[in-house]
Amino acid sequence: MTSTRRTDILSLIHLRSDGRRPHEIRHMSCHLGALPSTTSCGSALPTSACSGSSLVSMGLTQVLCVVRGPCEVGRRSEELPDRATLEVNMRTTPFAPPGDRRNVNPTTDRRLIEQSHLLQKALSASILLHLYPKSKISVTVMVLADDGGRLEAAINASTLALMDAGIPLKDMVCACSAGRWNAGGSDEIVVDLNRREIQAATGTGGGGGGTSDTIYLPVATMPQRGTIVLSQCESRLSGGAEAFGDVLESAMGGCQMVMEVMAAAVRERGASLWKAKEGRADVMLHDW
Repeated sequence: MTSTRRTDILSLIHLRSDGRRPHEIRHMSCHLGALPSTTSCGSALPTSACSGSSLVSMGLTQVLCVVRGPCEVGRRSEELPDRATLEVNMRTTPFAPPGDRRNVNPTTDRRLIEQSHLLQKALSASILLHLYPKSKISVTVMVLADDGGRLEAAINASTLALMDAGIPLKDMVCACSAGRWNAGGSDEIVVDLNRREIQAATGTGGGGGGTSDTIYLPVATMPQRGTIVLSQCESRLSGGAEAFGDVLESAMGGCQMVMEVMAAAVRERGASLWKAKEGRADVMLHDW
């Protein structure tokens, strides 16, 4: 009797390796105010002082974001007369990637530097920096678990942390990925790729992936404005502009689904703050 693998059964019923349908995002949870808020900006520790924070989970990927500021710029050479300076730092814990326990230096790791730059670019398109001239807004992202899509999770967590800090935005920046994933002989577009699918699409998993019929495209949008603020194709593109347009449209649909989850978290946070203002908040005491 031949044994049937789980992946073979899922491919027969047109499901992905984690049981999702092609246009289904991973389970997403958002928590605003994950850390206590303070007004101090002098410490270099990411958790010692913060104006706003958030904890976002997309599947098995989990990201913590801390926002400090607006506050005074440390050096006058970094001061901008007409707008605020946006400082973005992205870090990862040694236990974040599965099977890899190396301590990555965020100042020398090429991948973290690149993603920090992309994160800063996406956030700068939405933050009203001109309202805070000669000041600094610091965004620190810590990747706690990485199962693919850490850039998208970092963008979503940063947006919620900025909203928790009360920093005005043009619109929520929501991020999701899409790709053309060839599995079981069927060539179809999927959204919110996990680590296994990304490795196959980009050829980084050592399994012979990264062929010309796979596409991996992280996208960040401002859904209510219909504006794309980030689109980073990280694999070889085949099929011309039509194939790229189909993947981009699916990614924007995923961003819309992400926005609905984030908006629900913001409403829940607002309701809890209103209850606290009226003196009806539940207080939990911890015995440390």
